[in-house]
Amino acid sequence: MPIHDWSKIEAGIFHAFHHGWIAELARALNRGLLPPDYYALPEQVAAGWGPDVLTLQRPTAHAEVPEPEGGVLLQEAPPKVQSRILAEIDWYAGKAKSVVVRHSSNHRVIAVMEIVSPGNKNGRHGVRAFVDKAIDLIRRGVHLLVLDVLPPTRRVSLSMHAEIWQALSNGDTPASEGGPLMLASYLAGSPPEAFLETKSVGDPLIDMPLFLSLDVYVNVPLEQTYAAAFEALPAYWRQQLAE
Repeated sequence: MPIHDWSKIEAGIFHAFHHGWIAELARALNRGLLPPDYYALPEQVAAGWGPDVLTLQRPTAHAEVPEPEGGVLLQEAPPKVQSRILAEIDWYAGKAKSVVVRHSSNHRVIAVMEIVSPGNKNGRHGVRAFVDKAIDLIRRGVHLLVLDVLPPTRRVSLSMHAEIWQALSNGDTPASEGGPLMLASYLAGSPPEAFLETKSVGDPLIDMPLFLSLDVYVNVPLEQTYAAAFEALPAYWRQQLAE
C-alpha cells in the first residue's frame, strides 16, 4: 500500500488513523516480534521524563473536582470578545499516543515508537516540543523509532529527523535529508546513531529496526500495520485519500 497524502484531509482524520496505527504496531510487537521479557503498550509520552517516570507506576485514583457554584456558564453566555478560535491541530498532537516498549523485570522503558502528527509540524512550537521529547528520550538511553509520513508544511520544510539530528549535533552535523518523508530509527548509544529510510507520497513502506539494546533490534512491520489501520478508516475518507 502506498503512503497517502495526508495533507489532503483534516487533522482529526489523521488522528483517527494515528490511533489505529499505534494500536496495530503494539499488537504486532506483542504477537511474537518482541523477545519474551519485553512488551509494548500504547502510551502518552511527554518530555521531561525523570527516572521514576520511566518505570511503570501504579495508577492512582483522582478525586473528581466539582463544578464551581458561582461563575458564568459558557454555553449560556459566551464571552463578548472579537473572536474565538480552536487549536484543533495542536490539541490532536497532545492526544497522540506512542508505542512504548518495556522490560517485564522492572517495567522500565526500553524503546519508543513515535508517529509524527500534523500538530507536530504546524509550527516551530510543535516541532520544538517533539524534538525536545525525542532528545530527552535518546539522552536517557531510550531507543527511538520516528515515523514521519506527513509532507512538509509552509512553516516546517524539513523532516522531523532533520530537526532532531540538528539538535543532537548542535547544528554542526548536516542532517541526512532526502525527503520529503522520513523513517528514522535511533540507537541511543554514545554517540547516538540513526538508521534512515527516505520516502515520498506514493512509496511503499518497509520494515524498520526498533532497537532493544545497543546490539539487538527487531524489525517492525510498517507496511502491514499501516494497511490494517488504513482499512479501518471509514470508506468515505479512504476514497478521499485515494483520489
